[in-house]
Amino acid sequence: MIGLVGIIIIFVMVFGGYLLAGGKMGIILKALPFEMIMIVGAAVGAFVISNDASGIKHTAKDVGKVFKGAMWKHTDYKDLLCLLFELLRIAKTNPVELEGHIEDPESSEIFGRYPKISADKEALALICDTLRSGSMNYDDPHQVEEVLEKRIEATHHHNMHSTHALQTIADGLPALGIVAAVLGIIKTMGSIDQPPEVLGKLIGGALVGTFLGVFLAYGLVGPFATRVKSVIEEDSHFYRLIREVLVANLHRHAPNICIEVGRQNTPSHMRPTFTELEESLKSLKKDAV
Repeated sequence: MIGLVGIIIIFVMVFGGYLLAGGKMGIILKALPFEMIMIVGAAVGAFVISNDASGIKHTAKDVGKVFKGAMWKHTDYKDLLCLLFELLRIAKTNPVELEGHIEDPESSEIFGRYPKISADKEALALICDTLRSGSMNYDDPHQVEEVLEKRIEATHHHNMHSTHALQTIADGLPALGIVAAVLGIIKTMGSIDQPPEVLGKLIGGALVGTFLGVFLAYGLVGPFATRVKSVIEEDSHFYRLIREVLVANLHRHAPNICIEVGRQNTPSHMRPTFTELEESLKSLKKDAV
């Protein structure tokens, strides 16, 4: 929603200011369809050339993050801590039972209580693979932490592809606007024998290309790239929280301590309070009795 508000503000301020200054929309509206075909069409073509099919789909999907925001909300972080607490508690008391949950999470009653987390393949793999490694005595906290960090970084790098692609388009749009403007000037030069009022409209139409390229680059596509980047970086905290809790477990801390380590490493605007989390964990303990 806030992304849509930002777009409305951009259009109102730019074109509202132009109209208040005495500008006329006629020339812009007449030239706009043709300039859009040249500039946006060339930008889309360049984007297709520089990306494979999966990259195109990935970028198109990530544009929605501008309006949806981060995938993981406050309640999701609390649910994640509760899920990890249940798994770590079982790991301490009954390792054999834990194997059933991590080997077949789709059928696990514990994972089933947290459908949003279970539906995320990366979160599920991080949790199950790390706990499985611990059950196989691969329990050096420093080695596991390094492995998890590399895995998270690789996933993060892959997810950042869309923001790089959008930023590349933004960087190229002003130049494509100049290309469209030059073509407009060439067209104008072909009508050099026309009266000044005709030439003025032709030159104005040509300059719409320069305006449109710069406007799209810095008013829309560039901010889209920045917003997608911030959303991806915010969502990556969710996976880093998994790493912090599971590494703390490998240091042989009690489940409550591991969960508190995770809570402290949760971004401040998403972090559940100590009391809020404690109440959720108490209800889990009561259900387990």
